[in-house]
Amino acid sequence: MRVSETMFGSNLVSQMNQLQSQQLQLQNQISTGLKLTEPSDDPNTMNSVLNLQAQASATNQYQSNIAQLQSGADTAATAMNSLQTIVEQANQLATQAGGIVSQQDLSNYATEVGGLIKQALQLANTQDAQGNYIFGGTANGSSPFTATTDANGNVTAVTYNGNTNVADVAISANLNVTAQTIGANATGSGPTGLFTDSRSGADLFNHLIALQNDLTTGNTSAIAATDAPNLTKDQNNIIGQIGSNGVLQSTLQVVGNSATQQTNNINTDISNRTNVDIPKAITQLNQTQTSFQAALQSGVMIMQLSILDFLP
Repeated sequence: MRVSETMFGSNLVSQMNQLQSQQLQLQNQISTGLKLTEPSDDPNTMNSVLNLQAQASATNQYQSNIAQLQSGADTAATAMNSLQTIVEQANQLATQAGGIVSQQDLSNYATEVGGLIKQALQLANTQDAQGNYIFGGTANGSSPFTATTDANGNVTAVTYNGNTNVADVAISANLNVTAQTIGANATGSGPTGLFTDSRSGADLFNHLIALQNDLTTGNTSAIAATDAPNLTKDQNNIIGQIGSNGVLQSTLQVVGNSATQQTNNINTDISNRTNVDIPKAITQLNQTQTSFQAALQSGVMIMQLSILDFLP
């Protein structure tokens, strides 16, 4: 079959346009470092990249949630450990009151317990970095605990103003957790209260106030029979909360590390799909330019031969 000059010219132009387009694409890739600059460059790859970017966005949100929860858990842990120290000191005073001591000693102990009550009250109204009260449940915009005092400034009662609700936060696709610890729970169900919980018999403020009163009146039998055992309940409850906080922090650490690794993997995958291999692209550009020049020279030679057919 004889190829007409018109067909040859059309094929030559098509080939050269294709090679020129490849050159421009490779030059753009080399200058930007990207394989894809427009969705039309590679629709399938672009769709995959968009899906990966959506995964990366979700994982970044999980990491943000984890960081916020870790901060809240750290703040709570610090307060819990300080509270544990307060209960230990109160227990020591209760134990000392059972020995041979004077009423003046008991009064001094009562004063010390009064100071411990005020320290515990400060811890009960701990705020996080955002100014939220961490032991008020979801009612975290105001102090969850308020105190009633007598004419001498001694705390005679403490009231809980928070609630028993906590907010769950997603830290992975299938896991929601909370870093909130409520201050009190007398309902018999739901989250455990740190200062008061009817299930364990914990009622720290009332127990400390009772100890203070018994020390003031010299009622050492009540201290031994009632106050000391009650403080042990409070201590066990706090220890349990510290343990739960530790489990939470371990979970956040593990899930956070996994999220970081997942983010790195996604970013690497996106990079592999979108970033160009510069040395390889340069080699391809050279090859394309060589092919373009060869096609151009070949076309010129053939066109010259065709012209000779018309010469006498």
